Amino acid sequence: MKNYFGLALIITSIALIASIILQSKGVGLGGLTGGGDTGGVYTQRRGVEKILFWVTIGLSIVFFLLTILTVMFGA
Repeated sequence: MKNYFGLALIITSIALIASIILQSKGVGLGGLTGGGDTGGVYTQRRGVEKILFWVTIGLSIVFFLLTILTVMFGA
């Protein structure tokens, strides 16, 4: 069971990192390190952006729960 939690954490973390990187569209490499200038304009998420936003939230919840379960079972 310890191996399953470890594998699930690795897969979830890679998917979470990918979904976060995909959300920074058109910012360039400066946006990945926090140095991008967004201009302070808020635009509403639509279509794929909205789905990606909710997938990122879901993956973060799954990652958090898997981490708690791993600690509880002493893996």
